[in-house]
Amino acid sequence: MVSISQPALRFLAEVISEPSLMLMNCGDGRLSRPSFGSWVTYGLGSENQNMPGFIAMCPGGYPIVATRNWRSAFLPGVYQGTYIDTKQKDVAKLIANIRNEVLSATEQRRQLDFVQKLNRQHRERRAEDARLEARIQSFELAYRMQSEAVEAFDINRETKHVREMYGEGTHGRQLLITRRLIERGVRFIQVWSGAGQPWDNHNDLEKLHRKLAGEWDQPIAAFLTDLKQRGLFESTLVLWGGEFGRTPVAELPKLNGRDHNHYGFTCWLAGGGVRGGTVYGATDEFGFRAVENPVHVHDLHATMLELLGFDHTRLTYRYAGRDFRLTDVHGTVIRDLIA
Repeated sequence: MVSISQPALRFLAEVISEPSLMLMNCGDGRLSRPSFGSWVTYGLGSENQNMPGFIAMCPGGYPIVATRNWRSAFLPGVYQGTYIDTKQKDVAKLIANIRNEVLSATEQRRQLDFVQKLNRQHRERRAEDARLEARIQSFELAYRMQSEAVEAFDINRETKHVREMYGEGTHGRQLLITRRLIERGVRFIQVWSGAGQPWDNHNDLEKLHRKLAGEWDQPIAAFLTDLKQRGLFESTLVLWGGEFGRTPVAELPKLNGRDHNHYGFTCWLAGGGVRGGTVYGATDEFGFRAVENPVHVHDLHATMLELLGFDHTRLTYRYAGRDFRLTDVHGTVIRDLIA
């Protein structure tokens, strides 16, 4: 008999129960693959060298399966997402140790130069380990972030009108930060509803979904409006959705919730060359299964990459003797969604 600790059981349950998150974020439900954001930053780079190119924001802790949602896997570590706990209102606490209270900027630069000299010597003797270069680059990025990150995340620099447009809640703060990061050239930003699975309502679905939808309604409208007013809408691709839907029938024992349903659910796209006002596909009369123009996750990824300027079959990375891509050997671009 094998004894398994509670954390290990929880980890095992997450791995078994969340292939949907891995498929939606990384293109594979089981194997370790780079996330969508990592592929995009690998392909496009970032316009701001003082900030991470890929940022993941989730208030109150990690979502289910944690950092695997924004991992770089076999891509270089520089393309991994950087996690920010947006439950924190204090800008200095959003990113740990963003300010150095001990050394001056000159002293810190001298210290880092010495550390990096040792790191490069260490790397030269271990040229086959790409993680060492990623670590060296992460030190440099952390140093550069001190000059820009605090300002970028400080929404109090926005006018009162703009802050009121987004609302005072956590999600309004997240999306206002997102717009500020887009303006500063951060390539890919992922925004979560919260730690765990807040939309996974097996009980009290009507009450809880109404609350969650209400918390997002004003901020998302403000975000899209703000992008349009600032001329950023057409150059920003927005995806809103989850990793699965809910069944059209009540779930036991309370009969007031819904179970998981991956056979038919909805996402929406906006900006970034998307054909506005288009409804693509439909479920059966019960809302259970997609029966008209069904779209696989690989098709969604292929289409989003197309909107970002990529041929999804050619955005590849050679690893373990073969070329990998986000869509593996699948994916069809949905032309009807492209303006």
